[in-house]
Amino acid sequence: MTEIQQLSGDRPVAIVGAGLVGAGWAIVYARAGLAVKMFDANPQTTAKAIPLIEGQLAGLRRHGLVHEDPATILARITPVATLAEAVDGACYVQESVLERVDVKRQLMTDLDALAAPDLIVGSSTSGIPGSAFALGLGISPRVLIAHPVNPPYLVPVVELVPSAQTSAATVAFADALMRAVGQTVVHVRKEVEGFVLNRLQAVLLREAWALVQEGVASSEDIDKTVRDGLGWRWSFMGPFETIDLNAPGGVADYAARLGPLYQRIAESRTHEQPWDDELIRQVEAQRREHLAHAELETRRAWRDERLMEFAARRAPARTE
Repeated sequence: MTEIQQLSGDRPVAIVGAGLVGAGWAIVYARAGLAVKMFDANPQTTAKAIPLIEGQLAGLRRHGLVHEDPATILARITPVATLAEAVDGACYVQESVLERVDVKRQLMTDLDALAAPDLIVGSSTSGIPGSAFALGLGISPRVLIAHPVNPPYLVPVVELVPSAQTSAATVAFADALMRAVGQTVVHVRKEVEGFVLNRLQAVLLREAWALVQEGVASSEDIDKTVRDGLGWRWSFMGPFETIDLNAPGGVADYAARLGPLYQRIAESRTHEQPWDDELIRQVEAQRREHLAHAELETRRAWRDERLMEFAARRAPARTE
């Protein structure tokens, strides 16, 4: 029996919410050899997910990122008509429903009534702590956040965030499952809105919007700065390793040399104002100069192809 079979007990995984994130998770689990049952309250969403998954599997095979026939992987994914059917016999649920507390709370209540006593639930929420929707239920010790980057079958990081009621056994199971299906696990040890990834992204985005608003640089030049500058290093190492290597004496030396500059930059911003409508219109207009709205879907497909090329080169060297 393989590691993944031992973890799952040869039971299926349930995907609840079959949008882009849920469909991406279905690929992750089916690619790893697990049977997947996929449910969405809107049957049309599930119907759209199947051809999307089929196309992405073909791309993964083309880039050498899967070695099985895509049809074999796709056959492991079974759309089902009800939540009860999805969770019946499942070892794990990947929740990827609408990013709203009330919707997630209702689903947790429904799962509490349906779930087997050992069913684990991971929520794909991008920033809502589990304590906002998953407390006070019988299932609460078996619920945690398992937040991916989209698409999770190409970008492997997943943040595991327990609530105050999540058991240590649940975290251990989710950690083992994510590693077994090829994800890179980040343990977020305290509940905080946005977790780690989106809090880091939020700081960069807030400064990017402010620089456009102040006329310092266009949105395209800011994209160039990240794409052809910061992103080159960040594609294979993180910010602390980056600065550790950027001063002769390492990270402490870097902090002594450049810490005051970064402090002055931080003090120059309050970031209390929202992204206002005029600023959003300005950035929207700048983006449409470089990419027509009608070309967004084509550009997303281009992005996924580039990610596949990158993943194919990166995979052998990936470490944790």
